[in-house]
Amino acid sequence: MITLEDVARRAGVSLATASRVLNGSNRRVGAALRQRVERAAAELGYEPDVTAQTLARGSSNVVGLVVHALTDPYFAALAEGAMRAADRHGCTVMIGATHRDPEREISLVSTLRAQRVRAVVLAGSRTADPAVTERLAAEIERYRTAGGRVACIGQDRLGVDTVAPANREGAAALARALAELGHRRFAVLAGPERLLTAADRTEGFAAALAGLGLPAPRVVPGGFDRDGGHAAAGALADSGLDDVTCVFAVNDVMAVGALAALRERGVDVPGTLSVAGFDDIETLRDQVPALTTVRLPLTAMGERALDLALEERERPSVESVAGEVVLRASTRRV
Repeated sequence: MITLEDVARRAGVSLATASRVLNGSNRRVGAALRQRVERAAAELGYEPDVTAQTLARGSSNVVGLVVHALTDPYFAALAEGAMRAADRHGCTVMIGATHRDPEREISLVSTLRAQRVRAVVLAGSRTADPAVTERLAAEIERYRTAGGRVACIGQDRLGVDTVAPANREGAAALARALAELGHRRFAVLAGPERLLTAADRTEGFAAALAGLGLPAPRVVPGGFDRDGGHAAAGALADSGLDDVTCVFAVNDVMAVGALAALRERGVDVPGTLSVAGFDDIETLRDQVPALTTVRLPLTAMGERALDLALEERERPSVESVAGEVVLRASTRRV
């Protein structure tokens, strides 16, 4: 069976260009390129997919948003931004949650493709498993071949438009700021190793400490949610805190769980132990003590990702988003 990839290869153009010519996209293609694609299609006997034509013309006003967990304020803020952008574009958002299961993420993309949604935004960390990433990329390519558009919030691993938080850089900046407060002995509540966001933040923090000539932090793995932070901080406290003055949880919801575990054990924060997180989720407004963190413009990131998903371009765009260190009451000078 002749595919659109075969036509693109014969014409010497990108898959996106071939799709625009043969699937009736609203975006114009130059006459020379159009002739090359049409000639290649005729030579190969390619027949356009009616579903692909529907997607390419943008007749659907539904876009898909795939997040890890709607109960996590990080993803709720991204979803809010995506829905604001969808309103501007006259679109409706269909949301699916993976519950942090990479297999479910692949399944949701397949389902959204079958639903013929106009575009898909994937929000959340990529996994360190190359086989899973390859399968997800293949499912995305099937959807794009049918005329759909995809954008990602996370690491640039899928070959699509990406809004990429500067996780390593943000964690490194936080480490330096905490060192300026006089902290020399750290622990990191590192989350699961397979999540690239958790790994990037842990590695960025540790690399900055090494660059300052400070000891490597104690690393405590765990879940990437409130309960994971609670369990990791509890294990850390139960093993003894004599060699630690500051704890970095690689996301804010973990930090909130860590603060609860420390409070249950009578550990004074920040008197005995300072605590910091990452993301600056909205619910931190009511946290006591107020949490030191790295602020990301989460709502704006969700908006930008959906805008990218609805724009057409020849090559994927990767837009890095810097974090801002925000020092609050949960960390003190030592």
